[in-house]
Amino acid sequence: MSRYLVTSALPYANGPIHFGHVVGAYLPADVYVRTLRLMGEDVRFICGSDEHGVAITIGAEACGQDYAEYVAHWHDEIADLFTRLGIEFDIFSGTSTCPDHAQTAQDFFRQLDAGGYLERRSTEQLYCDACERFLADRYVAGTCPDCSAPGARGDECPACGNWIDALKLGDPLCMVCSATPNKRTTTHWYLDMPRIRDEYLGQWIDEHEWKPNVAAFIRNMMKDVPLRPITRDLAWGIPVPEELAGDEAGKVLYVWFDAPIGYISMTKEWARREGTPDAWRDYWMDPDCRLVNFIGKDNIPHHCLLFPAMLHATNAGYNLPWQVPANEFYNLEGGKFSTSEQRTIPLKRFFETYDPEVARFYLLSSAPETADSEWRWDEFQRCANTSLAGTIGNLVTRVLRFIDKHFAGTLPPMAAEHSSELDTLMLTECGAIKDPAISIQAFRFRRAAEELVANATVANVFIDRTAPWALRKSDPERCASVLRTCCEYLAWMARWMSPFMPGKAQALWTMLGQANAVTDDGWPGLPAASSWRQLSDGQALGEVAGLFARIDDAAVTTECEALTKGN
Repeated sequence: MSRYLVTSALPYANGPIHFGHVVGAYLPADVYVRTLRLMGEDVRFICGSDEHGVAITIGAEACGQDYAEYVAHWHDEIADLFTRLGIEFDIFSGTSTCPDHAQTAQDFFRQLDAGGYLERRSTEQLYCDACERFLADRYVAGTCPDCSAPGARGDECPACGNWIDALKLGDPLCMVCSATPNKRTTTHWYLDMPRIRDEYLGQWIDEHEWKPNVAAFIRNMMKDVPLRPITRDLAWGIPVPEELAGDEAGKVLYVWFDAPIGYISMTKEWARREGTPDAWRDYWMDPDCRLVNFIGKDNIPHHCLLFPAMLHATNAGYNLPWQVPANEFYNLEGGKFSTSEQRTIPLKRFFETYDPEVARFYLLSSAPETADSEWRWDEFQRCANTSLAGTIGNLVTRVLRFIDKHFAGTLPPMAAEHSSELDTLMLTECGAIKDPAISIQAFRFRRAAEELVANATVANVFIDRTAPWALRKSDPERCASVLRTCCEYLAWMARWMSPFMPGKAQALWTMLGQANAVTDDGWPGLPAASSWRQLSDGQALGEVAGLFARIDDAAVTTECEALTKGN
């Protein structure tokens, strides 16, 4: 048994998240964790909301709320979305509420300072007189000094992807009030990234195995790594340790620095809740534990460069990431998701109309694993109607309703003389059967979703070839054996479905007359002719019902029109 610590990027508690976020960092991680646990691995799944930073102070002030109240609202909204989608963390905490976070983050600062990896500098920064605050890099916009593109932010340019010194922006503007900021001198602490790169990180990155899209991105950034500021002038955040701050008042840890430390502090919080307060070390300091960080493309620099640098430079013995399965951007009908521009899918209405588990499966089947992809309503409909209702759902109902009608709702018997022949037909002659766990472990969720549907197609081909409806009159005993073989295969389908659509998998398992949880028997792997039949003779089936509802054309038209009109 291996040990895994799986994290998803901390969602920012400054507004709702959308399906682009969900498929980028949370849903794939949930499927991965469910699969590993079914395979008997020791896995902890850690997440929580990122609750500091200037964006939150601006949002809270605009709403007339105090900062804690503001982030609590969005934390709860985000947690509710995860619950609706069946995304289950071992803990979902927050960087402002986790009782271990401030101490853990400040300890990082102390350890980096003790190792000589922090540099204190007085520098000029942009200050907005109208807003009466120093401007965080992301709240300054102007012309990129590298490629001359307009709309560059003070931290990076979306056009060329380069990191930017906000002071070098052409024609800078405050993104809050559009005023022109001025320069003021302030003191901050900087992380010596060039030193960490040269001592260890550069070699580690070169030798590490990355997803292709991650490797190209991060190796390009390694060519010119500047010192990175890790403090800010702000009233909301983790204070710089008092003994190191000296006479510098109002300094807090930069949100990019304190947020990933939340993975550690939240693991500590989980361990204490479990009554084993030191167990967090098993997941962060045991070199045999595999750290897997699920993120979106915009978090690649932080999780493949900055956070590993922080972990290493503490000299505290933290594990560095084993895998960082970063996804690309997920868009909506040819454009970006944008809640501010009402280019989004209102999720409250969505969940009142559509099945969350169908959404899970469609998102996985269209995930932006190696290139940008998008939600399309016609493709969502096709997935629901063809892949799910038409292939998996139809397989379930054509078998179980036939048994319900002609075998009194009882699992048909299997004649010994038919077993070998039907095993061969189902398992080798009706199509290739794939183990979706292999693709899931390789972070190939789209392929795993395709394999699940293809496995259902195998059984549909088997039914078409054996024609139990004809056998019922001509050879009732063989008809029973055929249907029993189908039920055995449906039991495998239920377990294969479990990481993708846990509720549907349990529903199918219950229809097969099983009283326990579909996850109790673990991951099935691939069926082998000598051992794959596991159901009991004479088992009464449960109530048979359709697993998936179809989506009609009118619904798709309505959704597309709503998107065009801005919801």
